[in-house]
Amino acid sequence: MKLAPIFDPASRKPSPKPVRVDLRKVFQAGTTLWVAALIVCAMLLALHVPALKELVVCAAGVLVGIILLIWEHFDRWDYRRLGK
Repeated sequence: MKLAPIFDPASRKPSPKPVRVDLRKVFQAGTTLWVAALIVCAMLLALHVPALKELVVCAAGVLVGIILLIWEHFDRWDYRRLGK
C-alpha cells in the first residue's frame, strides 16, 4: 500500500546515505567563467562601450565564487576531521 509509510513510519524504507560531492570543481569552473566574463567586460569598457553594470555583476560573481571556494575548503576540512 502506497499510503502505509504515511500512517506507519516503521514500514518506511531506510533513507540512502547522502553522496559526498567535490564542489571545488563546480565552484572553480563557475569562478573561471565569471573571470572570463569580467575580462570581456573590461575590454568592452576600454573600447568605450557602456558595460559598467555588467562589469560590476561579473566582479560580484568572482567574489561569490571565491567565497564559495573558501567555504568548501573549510567544509571539507571539517568533514575530514570529523570522519577520523
